[in-house]
Amino acid sequence: MKFRIDQLHAWAPGLNTDEAWQAWAHHPVRLPDNGEQPGCEFLPPMQRRRLSRLARMTMHAAWPLCGEQEQLPFVFASRHGETPRTFALLSEVADGQPLSPTQFGLSVHNAIAGQWSILRGQHGESVALAGEADTFEHAMVEAAALLGEGAPAVLVVIAEERPPSAYDGWIDDVPFSYAVALRVGGIDSNPAAPADQGWELCLEPQQGTSTTATWPHALDFVRALHGGEDRLEHAWKTRRWTWHRIR
Repeated sequence: MKFRIDQLHAWAPGLNTDEAWQAWAHHPVRLPDNGEQPGCEFLPPMQRRRLSRLARMTMHAAWPLCGEQEQLPFVFASRHGETPRTFALLSEVADGQPLSPTQFGLSVHNAIAGQWSILRGQHGESVALAGEADTFEHAMVEAAALLGEGAPAVLVVIAEERPPSAYDGWIDDVPFSYAVALRVGGIDSNPAAPADQGWELCLEPQQGTSTTATWPHALDFVRALHGGEDRLEHAWKTRRWTWHRIR
């Protein structure tokens, strides 16, 4: 699969500018995560109030990558989804309290993709994915398929929120909350684009056992983009994903 990364916009606690991400990419560290979230001032207050922290992160990261009147396919990917919201719902069940239909409706995995479509007036395809540690790569496969069907570009957002402490023994791949948005284009759709924006993603069988990566794959890819790396390998279980920059 070949495609172009036309634009990148990401958010994490304390990382809200290209310069901040550039500095983190060269010296990556676990960030303190105290629940801060993007302001999303581009949305009216009534609409902002309905958004969870994960939804705000997603909107903040993706919003600048789509033109005001532009219609683009949207791929939302998250391995864990709305863990704080679902944990609160489960706590209510355990306490014998009635569930809020609104909170339940907004906890499902495709709710954020639906909110994006409503807030942006998008009428095209939207996809919500939940995979394993290589959810990022599966999202890029989905984007490549949409480009192959004729989409001029695809918005891909990978977002994870630091889960409640009750999940500490089970979820160990979210060092801090983050959202990474990529505007992905076809490799030949814009001959004037810089050559180093092109990437090829290959999948091969993985032999032996896989080890947990130091950083989530999406954050590792952000590091590669900021650091000018030409090759990455991400292995998970029986799958080995290899990224090559096309120059």
